[in-house]
Amino acid sequence: MPPETRTPAAPGRPQPAQDVIHNIGYRTYDGPRLGRGYARRSLYSQSLRGAYGLGRSAKSKVLPMILFGVMCLPAAIVVAVAVSTKLNELPVDYTRYALWLQLVIGLYVAAQAPQSVSRDLRFKTVPLYFSRPIERVDYVVAKFAAMASALFVLTATPLLILYVGALLAKMDFTEQTEGFAQGLVSVALLSLLFAGIGLVVAALTPRRGFGVAAVIAVLTIPYGAVSTIQSIALHSDNSTAIEWLGLFSPITLIDGVQTAFLSATTSFPGGNGPGAATGAVYLLVVLALIAGSYGLLMRRYRKAGL
Repeated sequence: MPPETRTPAAPGRPQPAQDVIHNIGYRTYDGPRLGRGYARRSLYSQSLRGAYGLGRSAKSKVLPMILFGVMCLPAAIVVAVAVSTKLNELPVDYTRYALWLQLVIGLYVAAQAPQSVSRDLRFKTVPLYFSRPIERVDYVVAKFAAMASALFVLTATPLLILYVGALLAKMDFTEQTEGFAQGLVSVALLSLLFAGIGLVVAALTPRRGFGVAAVIAVLTIPYGAVSTIQSIALHSDNSTAIEWLGLFSPITLIDGVQTAFLSATTSFPGGNGPGAATGAVYLLVVLALIAGSYGLLMRRYRKAGL
């Protein structure tokens, strides 16, 4: 109110205070500040649990648990057959199991990667994360590690079932342990690669449905195209082209790495897998894609956190 129109205070009456701090009952916190490390670990554990629907509604548990069961069921059947018929070796290699069930793995990534990041973007809760003692790198590392860990559990558990079954069937311990270790290395690389690709694609849209469709397309269409062109190259007696074409699909990249370095049998047409020299290129491409996925996520959340 302008000074000339302000009503003068009554004589003898005190002026009301203009800068009063009102106590509305909030309690102060004097306990320990757990900091970024605790926040990062909490976000990781919650994201990992959420990837299997733990701590969420019963509806959220159905699909991941079904896919987990589908991944483990063939391994259990193989073990039952091996034990009952007293086989000397498993009918499936540890390094090939994930390749055979790549469709299940792709569906899992497509379902859970958008669930991990798209909801935060859609409901604009990312700035709330960054308002705490957590930074952009903490968020990205926690989400990436949680998705990769969830995939590793999905792909390594069937291998563990195969390994335990092989030992129960009294197969050669050294041979089975070596094969099991090679399989773990293979699925670890697969988990990091698929987690990175899935999260990058899912983080591009806050719409979960679009994210699911996009992840399925990115993981399946390149494999179909590469396999088709490799088959054409096989009929053209161009084995060199078959080796290099495998660089253009996520699952064939893993196939090439384990063929070159983990003594795996390739699934490339005609058995024309990469050698050590070409395999080194495969490994570099895999590592570059993993690092690139991390970099793209960091760039994506530079804007999302505003």
